[in-house]
Amino acid sequence: MVGGGTVAALAVTGGSGEPPVTAVSPGPAAADPPQVDAQALDAQRRRDALKRAAHAAYGDAAKPPRLAPKGTPPTPTAAPGAPTAGNPVPAGEAQRIAKQMLPSFGFDPDTQFGCLVELWMKESGWRTTAANPSGAYGIPQALPGSKMASAGADWRTNPRTQIKWGLNYIKSRYKTPCGGWAAFNRQGWY
Repeated sequence: MVGGGTVAALAVTGGSGEPPVTAVSPGPAAADPPQVDAQALDAQRRRDALKRAAHAAYGDAAKPPRLAPKGTPPTPTAAPGAPTAGNPVPAGEAQRIAKQMLPSFGFDPDTQFGCLVELWMKESGWRTTAANPSGAYGIPQALPGSKMASAGADWRTNPRTQIKWGLNYIKSRYKTPCGGWAAFNRQGWY
């Protein structure tokens, strides 16, 4: 009895015992593999790794970050059950108030406002309720914050009161907002 393999060989070779000679041409699989863009591959790998990391950290709730316009700090929100410190004033509104007040302190808004914006952006983000563990408080980061009571009883939440105190402080100590900004850049505080 002959096995199935022998029967198949007999059918293919015709029983001569010699293996058949068949011409084989390379098919599409044997062609050169397509070139891969290394930069695109790296970018895709990074995106995939970020997705995996976000999914591992947040599960299915992973969402892309919400971006805010440059120069506009987010309005702080109180934690549930936390006492409120008044309605926070948007940074742009506080800056508008400050720009209007500059001339009353002898400062030229065209030359001094930019320095003031930078200085108080670094100090407090222009937030009336900005508090520092050192005890500094408010837009100008008065230390202690209660010093601003000399400008008004509403010093804890009123941007106009805080700005008034801060501009008086700058004028008496640094002469101008740009002088205060220069001091901040030299020593990290003003």
